[in-house]
Amino acid sequence: MDSSSKPQLSITLYRGFPQKGVYVWSPFVTKLEARLRFAGLSYNADAGSPVKAPRGKIPYIEISNPDAAPFMLSDSSQISARFVGEGLIKDLNVKLSPAEKAQDLALRALLEDKLYYYQCYERWHQNFYTMRPHTLEALPYPVQVIVGLLAYRKMTTTLYGQGTGRFSAEEIASFRQQIWEAIDELLRESKRKATSGDPFWLLRGQGPSEADTTLFGFVASAIVCRAGPESMELVKGLPTVMEYARRIHEVYFPDYVWPE
Repeated sequence: MDSSSKPQLSITLYRGFPQKGVYVWSPFVTKLEARLRFAGLSYNADAGSPVKAPRGKIPYIEISNPDAAPFMLSDSSQISARFVGEGLIKDLNVKLSPAEKAQDLALRALLEDKLYYYQCYERWHQNFYTMRPHTLEALPYPVQVIVGLLAYRKMTTTLYGQGTGRFSAEEIASFRQQIWEAIDELLRESKRKATSGDPFWLLRGQGPSEADTTLFGFVASAIVCRAGPESMELVKGLPTVMEYARRIHEVYFPDYVWPE
């Protein structure tokens, strides 16, 4: 689609929290923000609510078009795919070889379908009393107690059914460490090929792939989430992972506070 013919869309990204200029605890929110910023697509940030979200989860977006009624979309991957399909943003993976596309997909699955649940265990099971008030801060305290208990039970059931909840805390911590250390090894090779000071990318290309949006989201989430102290310490102890994220932050998120 030619840029002159693109509709003038107004995009609102609902992040779950009203604070602006800071990263939130959800890796999928920052993943979607990174995807939009990598494409140079502007958006407005707002809190929103899972109750109003199309799939009942954060993040989601609302799109306003002068020629049509506003509509909502949810799921970070589905939103990106929809925007690519409609020509609103470029396909980050279009120049990847078949092998690289498979690697990109595998890395995203490792983070979103493995690491995510290991982090959920740490946050919701091991650090529930830190996770609950932050996640449910918009609710009065008595309601937080009730909703938090329901959320805890639901998460416990999900983790057991998914498989993570069948392992010990020590084993799950070991799984998290294995993933982060493997990512760090991949990034070291990418950094060696990068121009000094510029962002470097997971698949060692000249620009980001879809896996970079996911990884940046998970790094940002790990270093700001107080309900995941072990993950925070682990990630902050990996210099290459931290430099990877910091360089992306400086180029694409200069308006955000970098967590120390």
